[in-house]
Amino acid sequence: MTKGPLATRRAGSGDDLRRSVRLFRSFLTEQTDPVGFYSLIAEDAVTLMSRHTTLAGKSVIDFGGGPGFYSEAFARHGARSVVVDADHAEITSHRRHPLSVQALAEAAPFGEGSVDIVFSSNLLEHVPDLPAVADRMASAVRPGGLVVLSYTAWLGPWGGHETSPWHYFGGHRAARRYARKHGKAPKNVFGESMYAASVAEGLRWARQSTTLELLEARPRYLPPWSRFLLRVPVVREFLTWNLWLVLRRVGNDRDTAEPKWGN
Repeated sequence: MTKGPLATRRAGSGDDLRRSVRLFRSFLTEQTDPVGFYSLIAEDAVTLMSRHTTLAGKSVIDFGGGPGFYSEAFARHGARSVVVDADHAEITSHRRHPLSVQALAEAAPFGEGSVDIVFSSNLLEHVPDLPAVADRMASAVRPGGLVVLSYTAWLGPWGGHETSPWHYFGGHRAARRYARKHGKAPKNVFGESMYAASVAEGLRWARQSTTLELLEARPRYLPPWSRFLLRVPVVREFLTWNLWLVLRRVGNDRDTAEPKWGN
């Protein structure tokens, strides 16, 4: 199957360097104001998605959605959403209780073609087999529906999450350093709950799929002109930060049953 080119449409309102500066500044408040931080990036994700679809009336599975900040943003724009997350503590954190299913993404109880949109933010760096989990999530989308995936690149500045930037010296070494400094193991343990996800792996998965058409690939937090980075091997791993992918399930909408959950 021949893939369409990377999205070349004109950037939407506010998608510029000022947006990137605002988002990167917000990262400094993740620990002190997590509700404000996650609400901001969730609304920003909706803005990026709006170039490809409207959310009103759509059904969404939010894989790895934790306490549901993204699902709340989807609801504000008229979508019905359910969170799938393996960690009950994450789902109930911040005293939030979204409509949710506790399950691994690859074992989620949703049939093929169940929903209009599959969304996942910062989950794929936490699975040992990125392509397999991405395939499983994508299978839940009906023909004509969207798959929106975003994850943190291991070789980016924040690739080691709370162990950054020491992950550049090795994930296990960074974890040991964190434990010595803080007296506890990091939340994200390399080789157990965090893996070396690469930009190349995500692009290869998206471009080789026979059931999905790649609509857009870009560094999530950078301006639109930064898309050229994805064409430069090695460099893209360090500068992309977070890879944003939007794909459409190919097929005939008329062959799709109604979503199998919710009303």
